[in-house]
Amino acid sequence: MSDKSWNVSFETKCQGMNLDVEDKYHAISFPIYQTATFSHPGLGESSGYDYSRQSNPTRSQLESILAGLENGSAALAFSSGMSAITTLFELFGPGDHVVIDEDLYGGSVRLFDRICKKRGINFSRADLSTEDIEGYITDETKAVYLETPTNPMMHVTDIAKLAAVTKEKGVLLIVDNTFMSPYFQNPLDLGADVVVHSGTKFICGHHDTIGGFLVVNDKVLEEKLRYLCTTLGNAMAPFDSWLMIRGIRTLAVRMERAQENALAIAKHLRECPLVTKVIYPGFSDHPGYELMKKQARGFGAMITFEVASPEIVRTILDNAQLFYFAESLGGTETLITYPITQTHAEIPPEQKEKIGITDRLLRLSVGIEGVDDLITEIDRLFSLADKK
Repeated sequence: MSDKSWNVSFETKCQGMNLDVEDKYHAISFPIYQTATFSHPGLGESSGYDYSRQSNPTRSQLESILAGLENGSAALAFSSGMSAITTLFELFGPGDHVVIDEDLYGGSVRLFDRICKKRGINFSRADLSTEDIEGYITDETKAVYLETPTNPMMHVTDIAKLAAVTKEKGVLLIVDNTFMSPYFQNPLDLGADVVVHSGTKFICGHHDTIGGFLVVNDKVLEEKLRYLCTTLGNAMAPFDSWLMIRGIRTLAVRMERAQENALAIAKHLRECPLVTKVIYPGFSDHPGYELMKKQARGFGAMITFEVASPEIVRTILDNAQLFYFAESLGGTETLITYPITQTHAEIPPEQKEKIGITDRLLRLSVGIEGVDDLITEIDRLFSLADKK
């Protein structure tokens, strides 16, 4: 087993050198333990693994790597990002209250509104990037849940400032870090209690598997979540765990290239006459720009922009070739998403209107293609729209 006291860079941690599982053959690509169960050496003896629903060496390796990347004591890998969040909310019960950001991924909102409320959990929505959180916290409040930057409006919340309040009130602070990945931002270092990831996105990075993570720095909280994961049976499978390990190996270089491309594309979009708004936290006039420089190491690869009419949206989506018109984000390929009919389709109309999700809004997850090719594609699409 490797000496875990090594003080190595993020890029080196991505290569999985700190093994939690001994591999006697020393395979460079960590083995896929594609097994449901494990034999016992004898009565009362165990190899440390008994049944893959509970634990599996490939998943353990992945969890060790991700915990290291987020500077946590433990990570838990789930079958999807939504599975991770669902398990997390099993910590709460009837009468409990959770404060959530008003701008969140639509799947999270669907879970809270359609499932958690049926279980008696109460929610308050707030703009956590601007509002005073103390006015929302009651004796029943158990957690505050947010994304930063938010999906899709890219609001930025001060994690450390919020953590000071939640710690004083004895409330969990949960941060979905999917948009930034652990390469650009580490919420636990800023005082968060739980970090959530849709591993499907930047962590995997190749649009070829689905998974989710919870990362913590508290042994009691870890034990509660592992009990829930074992009981619910929604842990990540061995092969998916291996795909995640493979994806993480290139996380640092992918994030750097995607961010470089995103900044160039965001600047170019600002010059397009048919674009009425470009939201990217790497612009100095973004309200969260200075805060991002303080609490993150970059600005990410996500861009939200608005065009002059729904007809322009249709032209772009009907004719995109180099961009893929698809849900999801974080892969090597650039994806363009229409939040109002895709990721946020089930958000109530009044809520969409309040946060600015219109029929003219598009979201780009910028990949690692040649940036000149991406810009050429943008110009081609807007040229088609301008002719109609």
